[in-house]
Amino acid sequence: AEYMGGKCELEMFGFKAGFLNNKRTTSKDDADEGESLVVEKEKKKETGSTSLRERCKYIPVRLELKERKLLRLVESSLGVNDYTTTVDGVDMITGKGAARRTHAQLEGIYALMTSLVVALDYEKGQDLVKSREFSTYEEFLRRTIELVRRHKIMNPEKMRSEYGKLIYLLQDMNIEQIQSDLDLNCVIPIKTVYSELESHGLLKILDDELAAAATQVVEDDKTLSRRQLQQKIKMKYQAIDRLAEKYQTRAFDDERIKQCLYSISDNNTYLAQSRDVISVMISHLTQQFPPDTPEEGFSLAIEEGVNQSRLSHSHNKQYHYILQSLTLWRDVSDHMFRLWSLAEEDLLDPNSLYQLQDTGQGYQRVQPAPRTYKAMEDILGKIKSGLQEWVGSSVIHLGDRNVPNALMFIDKYAQVPRILGPIVITLNHIDVMMKASVTQQYIETAFGGADLLKKTILCDFFRSAFDGSGADNFFEAGSCIDGRLTSAWNWCSQLEKKPFYPVFKLAGFTGFDGSDGFGPRK
Repeated sequence: AEYMGGKCELEMFGFKAGFLNNKRTTSKDDADEGESLVVEKEKKKETGSTSLRERCKYIPVRLELKERKLLRLVESSLGVNDYTTTVDGVDMITGKGAARRTHAQLEGIYALMTSLVVALDYEKGQDLVKSREFSTYEEFLRRTIELVRRHKIMNPEKMRSEYGKLIYLLQDMNIEQIQSDLDLNCVIPIKTVYSELESHGLLKILDDELAAAATQVVEDDKTLSRRQLQQKIKMKYQAIDRLAEKYQTRAFDDERIKQCLYSISDNNTYLAQSRDVISVMISHLTQQFPPDTPEEGFSLAIEEGVNQSRLSHSHNKQYHYILQSLTLWRDVSDHMFRLWSLAEEDLLDPNSLYQLQDTGQGYQRVQPAPRTYKAMEDILGKIKSGLQEWVGSSVIHLGDRNVPNALMFIDKYAQVPRILGPIVITLNHIDVMMKASVTQQYIETAFGGADLLKKTILCDFFRSAFDGSGADNFFEAGSCIDGRLTSAWNWCSQLEKKPFYPVFKLAGFTGFDGSDGFGPRK
């Protein structure tokens, strides 16, 4: 199975590697060594109504080896840089700190840009430190910053703090006074699969019937034997080789074509990891909780003021509220790369600068995000058009005190797999625990069996993670688009107090945050 960045799915979702060692059941098909699988030419899988060509406009090109070396350099430089802590500190914002803030911004930008040049060429770096003339290195700095942004879009769970520092630093470079002193622009469009193929007249690759097979995700399907899985992987790479050989040119060789195909495959893998876990939760909801006749003891009804709830819903209303929320999250995951690209356009727009405002959670960079807002509005509109009634508020907070800017917005939705992933994996692992006598006795004694335990976990999540709780005050909580995720994170923060928390620990759970990515630290 393929995973982004070499990281296994369990580690991504906060589980210890190797905690689940299921042996594959040998299929009877293995007995026939001479059996050959027919090469599958799968139909193109559409993400919603979006064609492969349209998707490729927002799929970044995977980094090459030499680019990864530069990536590590920038990550290291940003890792020891306290830029945002310095320039956005209260002492720099209030009173007479404005002039000192501008000076600190310039020094921080100088330090980062100079360090990149010094690390690659010490003598040229020395000259740059003395002259502070960045125009000579503008193209190098642009390409270096672009590959970091590209890597982040492809790997939303990586570079938690480093990316935020970089974006805020680039935002400050748009300020007129700083721009006039620097005479440097480090923002260029992201290199995408579409732009690469279009520039060489090779968009027809995306229409080839082998494109779907070459970019498919080979999942670890337990119904297939190891031999069958290996055959599927072999067919995938055969399709890649055939496409590369067929369309290569002098200006765009086979390796660059393969790079584009691998990039599409990376995108498909991300979608499989982030979207499919939401689909599993939707299946649990629809199969185990009938909307009209709740099972005794497992009603989803919630009441305002009870157990921190700030909403009052009947079982039926809560069922549809949860279903609509999960569907929205799944559709946002479908469009994550596009939304991230639009978010960057909003954040780095030189004609729309941020304002520092006290939002109740300290001073934040509040900035309009019209592109991201419009895209989110379209996604929400398509979901609502297929429903008879929308439960709760449809307000999208973006560019206000609740969600100050597009970075905060995209951050929240990148966390959805981190919330749902550990729950799905724990539910699956309960059946494994029932095979051991000690854990079987514990589950039957404490929870009445595996089925009741699963339903208890799901019922608690569906009630408490969708109750409008989690905000700092009553008026900012509720059923708005942003508030639904806030309630889910609030449930995560209280997991240790739940009676079924030991089951999560037995399943190998270590936290919702994982070792990389966004999420609250403990």
